[in-house]
Amino acid sequence: MKKEIQPDYHEVTVTCACGNTFQTRSTVKGDQIKVDICNKCHPFFSGKQKIVDSSGRVEKFNKKIGR
Repeated sequence: MKKEIQPDYHEVTVTCACGNTFQTRSTVKGDQIKVDICNKCHPFFSGKQKIVDSSGRVEKFNKKIGR
């Protein structure tokens, strides 16, 4: 394997919006990755319903139907 063509593969800390953090390895530059949903707060794994609306679609729909 040629060393000069391989990306830098190092440890990073992943931080979720819910506060959960864990260590993994990645080729992403920097030592921290921020995510919106992880396995602790995802509805499939946690069994809780959570609406994630980053573009205001829920409010737009409610305004459209008159709620």
